[in-house]
Amino acid sequence: MTATAWLVRASGATHLFLLSLSLLPICLHAAERYPAKPVRMLVGFPPGGPTDITARLTAEHLSGALGQQVIVDNRPGAGGTLAATILSRASPDGYTIALGANGEMAIAPNLRLQLPYDPLTDFAPISRVGAAQLALVVHPGFPVRSVRELIDLAKTKPGTLNFASAGSGSTSHLAFELLKTLARINIVHVPYKGSSPAMSEVVGGQVPMLITGYSAVVPHVSAGRMRLLAVTGGKRLEAAPNIPTIGETVKDYEVTSWYGIFAPRGTPGVVIDRLQREIAATMKKPDVRQRLVAFGITPEGNTSRELAAQMRQEIAKWGRVIQAAGIAKQ
Repeated sequence: MTATAWLVRASGATHLFLLSLSLLPICLHAAERYPAKPVRMLVGFPPGGPTDITARLTAEHLSGALGQQVIVDNRPGAGGTLAATILSRASPDGYTIALGANGEMAIAPNLRLQLPYDPLTDFAPISRVGAAQLALVVHPGFPVRSVRELIDLAKTKPGTLNFASAGSGSTSHLAFELLKTLARINIVHVPYKGSSPAMSEVVGGQVPMLITGYSAVVPHVSAGRMRLLAVTGGKRLEAAPNIPTIGETVKDYEVTSWYGIFAPRGTPGVVIDRLQREIAATMKKPDVRQRLVAFGITPEGNTSRELAAQMRQEIAKWGRVIQAAGIAKQ
């Protein structure tokens, strides 16, 4: 390289460095001004469920922290993928975010041939706000009282027992498929159109067992209409410390329905950082923790980088489960 060429290159590098320094106050000013108007939070499920409850609690506290209203916009459809699709096409300015769940962010990419978005490239992860445990329940007349007894019974009657789910490819379905794979048992899947009809069938005794959201089964368990065998997380629930986890019997078993906040790809880093800080602070508030724990949700509030890594792990995990179960993409 000639001396002249070196000087030109050095001059160009210096110019870019000085330009970046000149833009820094603008970026910091943008962070200070954000948000200058209300923020919309998309939710891919109807009002009233755990996803919606988590979103509204988060939005309530974010509104106070940001000084602007965070408005929950329910866009149910296609297992949460409708809201995710809308987010992927939104302007990357921080005024449209979404509370996404593992269904549309980690399971759908392994099940849908023509998913309108790529969760790893079309979104900017902000923070995972919490994770809800599921529960393994049986009809009270079913002759098992523990995960070990269920596994032992299934091994003596391969292919003759049934389990209900909220639908093929749902977290409810795949959570049981993971149990089948790790425990090496053969129990037949009976899919329903949602968790409510699946629970009704177990309560009625038409199907003996089910894995579904912990908060949804608590009333049935309390009334004696279901027997709770275990929860699905990596550790016992704060709200029910006497209930064992499936992982205490089946090594490496862990399943949660997690919830994360996402923005469109290209959203400025200063905006992502501001939202992440406020969400993390919200999840540490005692009243927020108390309300989430009551629903079987463990508050988190991690970093953008941690959420991105968790998504990659979850996509790979559910890909293996789906392949082992022989579930075809649609």
